[in-house]
Amino acid sequence: MGSERDRNGTREENSKKSVVGMPIRHAAYAGPLWLVVGRGEKDPWYLLTNLPVETEEQAWEVIMMYARRWKIEEMFRFKKSEMGVESVCLRSWDAREKLLSLVTLAYSYLLSLCDPALEESRKHLLRHGCHRTGKRYQKAKIPLYRIRWAISFLWQKMNLLPILASFLPQLYLSNARSQNSG
Repeated sequence: MGSERDRNGTREENSKKSVVGMPIRHAAYAGPLWLVVGRGEKDPWYLLTNLPVETEEQAWEVIMMYARRWKIEEMFRFKKSEMGVESVCLRSWDAREKLLSLVTLAYSYLLSLCDPALEESRKHLLRHGCHRTGKRYQKAKIPLYRIRWAISFLWQKMNLLPILASFLPQLYLSNARSQNSG
């Protein structure tokens, strides 16, 4: 089986994208296995699965599942490297869970800035907060690294830490009072 499709699963004329699925055996695995080979503009993907791949549509579904999985891997890499989750020394599970929730919230905020409706605001932010202006950086579809860098730069430039430091004790005391009264 073979076909030419784009990454969304729709047909493209004169495309070099194709998929092939075939059953295989492995001595260490008793169940059925299928090898799915997806060819695109770059290197081919060789995927081994135990999901049945008897039709072209099933082969494309395996390719699409892998493509979606890769986006999750990119998200974790971004969280580890750019948001400092990799080098955290927290002992309790609750503290780790809270930190991961905050990092996920920050990541979601950065993704929300990639909304096409906010393109002008994003361009303004990147123009004034990020020195990386080469063609490669400007052509990025989702410039998360540049956005994070620009926000960090502007945050440091505004020097909001003294303001937050004076506000946090008041917030802590009001929160403690509300918990004690309730």
